[in-house]
Amino acid sequence: MLLRLRQPLAALSLLLLAIPSVLRGQTSGADRAEARAILAELIGINTTHEHGSTTPAAEAVARRLRAAGLPAADVQVVGPDSTHMNLVARLRGSGARKPILLLAHLDVVEALPQDWSLDPFTLTERDGYLYGRGTSDIKDEAAIFTAVLLGMKRDGFVPDRDIILALTAGEEGGEANGVQWLLANRRDLIDAVYCVNGDGGDVIARNGKAYSRNVQASEKVYMDLDLTVRNAGGHSSLPVRDNAIYRLSAGLSRLGAYDFPIRLNEVTRGFFERGAAGAPAAVAADMRLIAKRADPAAIRRLTSQSPFFNAQLRTTCVATMLDGGHAENALPQTAHANVNCRMLPDEIPDSVIATVRRVVADTAIRVTVRQAPVPSPLSPLIPEVLEPVERITREMWPGAAVVPSMETGATDGLYLRNAGMPVYGVSGVPLDEDDIRAHGRDERIRSSAYDEGLLFTDRLVRALSSGVAH
Repeated sequence: MLLRLRQPLAALSLLLLAIPSVLRGQTSGADRAEARAILAELIGINTTHEHGSTTPAAEAVARRLRAAGLPAADVQVVGPDSTHMNLVARLRGSGARKPILLLAHLDVVEALPQDWSLDPFTLTERDGYLYGRGTSDIKDEAAIFTAVLLGMKRDGFVPDRDIILALTAGEEGGEANGVQWLLANRRDLIDAVYCVNGDGGDVIARNGKAYSRNVQASEKVYMDLDLTVRNAGGHSSLPVRDNAIYRLSAGLSRLGAYDFPIRLNEVTRGFFERGAAGAPAAVAADMRLIAKRADPAAIRRLTSQSPFFNAQLRTTCVATMLDGGHAENALPQTAHANVNCRMLPDEIPDSVIATVRRVVADTAIRVTVRQAPVPSPLSPLIPEVLEPVERITREMWPGAAVVPSMETGATDGLYLRNAGMPVYGVSGVPLDEDDIRAHGRDERIRSSAYDEGLLFTDRLVRALSSGVAH
């Protein structure tokens, strides 16, 4: 009997070896080594706006994809100028369903070597961490998306839809935003039924254990207001009550004491309802009360403890820059302040402006728009995306809650949503809640988290392009 069992088991073992490793719920050493090599190559290219270029990074990825057998026509490096090129690649599918877009940006914020304890543009592994500018924002996901496409091509995987990869310039600043340029000039290259954006929707870990799997489905709307007071001024030896700086300061103080009304939407209600599963008991109880009936006492407790909770629940407007006067010995003739507003996605900008005017309560304070808002509609929480995310999360990180989230900052998803393409921020790399170093000194992620991100992303993309969660 034992002998008879060995033969089928041996055959099964050979069969398993013949199946691509990711379909067995794991990645091979070769898969991980390739993904690590891609990340090292991208980290080693300075793609800052100030001193670098995204073009060499886009070309490096293009070389890898062409070498793997993707046709040259399906691997394009395009953009507005020689230093801000974008990579757009397409893995052809059967065409049974419309394409999906995988998005990550290649540019990074400045990193001065003298500020770091190691070279920011060399991928360094130390004590279980991967260091380098872009390891968490977001060359990790750019490298992982690339590795996923390479693995699919190598495995002979034929998706039921085209999978488009866009690695872009200008997300962190400058005047050459890659997504905007592609929408305006080469929409045909990236047109898809929806986008999976690696720049958002993080997995959050506490003490190395993932407890929250965020899916970013909306973001707040950015608007800058200019508050200005002008008067005749005069000699500082003859002060008068009507001082431009004093009037502006008093109005800003009134604005600083004001809270915009609380309002939940589909995404933020889901955040408080589902996110409670990973929160401490007292916080979880308040989150559930907010999700259920926007309980005022629970709102007061959470918003007083956390700027993040406060930003999830209401529009915010805050003074960020201030200047006034023209000479040390003269009364100020002008005083200016920039007020930065981050509005809920369904907020009416004119209503916010009217509220600011009402709250500053001084007709001498002129309120004008310095940077106009660009609306950012919610992306519907569709089962096609959420169900595989939930299945794979349960298998990889048992107990982690899948939580819809609203970005309080901004991503390139803004431009796609306004172009009619739903966007879902889904990064696969777990971040430690007390060690998030994006844009900071010695940016890093856990080495094991990068490997987990590769596995999660590969399984998700295959699920989204075959209807099966591998």
